[in-house]
Amino acid sequence: MKHLPYPVSSESLSMTAFAAFILAGCAAVGPDYHPPEITVPAQWSVTADSHTPDPAMLAQWWRQFNDPVLDNLVSDALTANLDLATARAQLREARARRSLAGAQLGPSVDASTSASRSESSSESGGGNTREMYSAGLDASWELDIFGGLRRGVEAAEADLGTSVELLRDTQVSLVAEVALNYVDLRTSERRLNITESSLVASGETYDLVQWRVQAELASELDLAQSRTDLESTRATLPPLYTAVTEAQNRLAILLGRTPGELKSRLAATGTVPLSTGVVPVGIPADTLRQRPDVRAAERKLAAQTARLGEAEAARYPKFNLSGTLGLEALTFTGLGNGDAATRSLLGSISAPIFDSNRIRSDIEIQDALVEQARLAYQSAVLTALEDVENALVTMANAYERQARLQQAADSARETLEIAQQQYASGLVDFLTVLDSQRTLLNLDDQLAGNTGDLAIACIQLYKALGGGWSPDPKLISVRKPL
Repeated sequence: MKHLPYPVSSESLSMTAFAAFILAGCAAVGPDYHPPEITVPAQWSVTADSHTPDPAMLAQWWRQFNDPVLDNLVSDALTANLDLATARAQLREARARRSLAGAQLGPSVDASTSASRSESSSESGGGNTREMYSAGLDASWELDIFGGLRRGVEAAEADLGTSVELLRDTQVSLVAEVALNYVDLRTSERRLNITESSLVASGETYDLVQWRVQAELASELDLAQSRTDLESTRATLPPLYTAVTEAQNRLAILLGRTPGELKSRLAATGTVPLSTGVVPVGIPADTLRQRPDVRAAERKLAAQTARLGEAEAARYPKFNLSGTLGLEALTFTGLGNGDAATRSLLGSISAPIFDSNRIRSDIEIQDALVEQARLAYQSAVLTALEDVENALVTMANAYERQARLQQAADSARETLEIAQQQYASGLVDFLTVLDSQRTLLNLDDQLAGNTGDLAIACIQLYKALGGGWSPDPKLISVRKPL
């Protein structure tokens, strides 16, 4: 075993051990954090499946729609979305800040070496030349007696937890946005198909009326009304083309692509995706545990509570230890001699005496921020409960409206067939046919729109439940409590 050329005194070891013992036995000043207790209802006010959602299903809820195109879009978005990449970078920053805060608890050691050569003048020093060589270690350590540094670590740890939850919340929002825009795309395409089919029917009707006018079986008024209906139907196409293009471009942006890049990929018209089963929502407490925004608000409250303790610690004295272990000799080879060792140990205490109420004001600021964080957490809880309740009501009403619209559309289709037959037989005027056509087109358009609304309501419910993420132990490492 190789021995150091300079001894470490027992007094130095004793002081260091005593300081560590004092540090370990002191409690940090300021309030200790306890998660707030929030009273939530035992059940939802709207009738719903109270079974606890399967975590694996909730993490990938979009697969319940059985749409391979949607699956691929979500997968690409989770890889290339810029907002998600930003959230990941913010998480890396928070992790580094936690490490930096933890490093403040330990001592710092610096190494230094120096060499000098001086020669005095012949008049004052006889022209002597003097050399000096030194090498050493300088150490300093702030003893966290009152826990200010430990509170800083607690705050950084909670900030890291906040970044993790914000990353998850970004993922939840991203998946929902991709699905919502995909539904908008398919709904617009469906409405476009309905309008184009109606336009073909209107064109055929116009040709029929034109033939009847030539045969003097119909009036010019019927022909003008038919032309008006044809052109008004054609006028509804451009807004639908615009809606399709906008949905395609929005999906491209969500996937980190340039606008228009997904046009060929989404060119094949698909149906509006609908979930294949009932959505289990569990109980309100399940939602609060699952929602990343609620979890992030709770972590922000924990961080701010720690910062209040950090501010209160500034009122108390600070204890510092510093020391030097080194070698000093007149020749370079002399540094290896035991007699060249030098050492020093210094302890210091500093305490605030007068600061014009700066510390007190900072404590008041941090206390107010704690109250704001507590209120923000309560608001996040209420918003989460509201989101689920609204989504449940919207989805239930959309299902009911879907059934009524389907019945009305079926009836309107039969009415149009009868009106066309009676008009061809001269039993009704052409206005009856036009009214029947407009009614059917309107109902088919409403049915397509409500199908999209039904899919959107289901997506909003999955989002309200906090679906779209799963725990990943790689995101955050657990530290032992200080």
